[in-house]
Amino acid sequence: MPDTDSAAAPPAAARERLVSGPGLLLVWLYGVITVGAVSRSAYQISTEFDRAPLPYALSAVAALVYAFITYSLVRGGEKARRAARICCAAELTGVLVVGTWTLVEPDAFPDATVWSDFGMGYLFIPVILPITGMLWLRRRRQG
Repeated sequence: MPDTDSAAAPPAAARERLVSGPGLLLVWLYGVITVGAVSRSAYQISTEFDRAPLPYALSAVAALVYAFITYSLVRGGEKARRAARICCAAELTGVLVVGTWTLVEPDAFPDATVWSDFGMGYLFIPVILPITGMLWLRRRRQG
């Protein structure tokens, strides 16, 4: 009887290509930022959502994007690689829009989000990570 799980999973070689060398660091960083964003948004939404609903909802969106990118990088395969690139582009767009918005209209963000001030509260990792991710994913396709 054929193993249906192995038919659905990408080949190990495809997974190893994305999660080897610098790709392993990328997955690790996305994993850490996912935990940070999920923790922050869960706490803010559960305790103070009425204080600043927009920033807290944006933190939750950022957490979901980070979690999906992490999953896609670990999963591997061409489809996951493309999905991760699209999400990295969406993430970069979000960081740039929210980062600019927090500088132009700081009153709209009484509390910081993961993407506030271009991720300054997270050592600018939120603005650096999607650029690095897109470059890595592009390089992995060419390689």
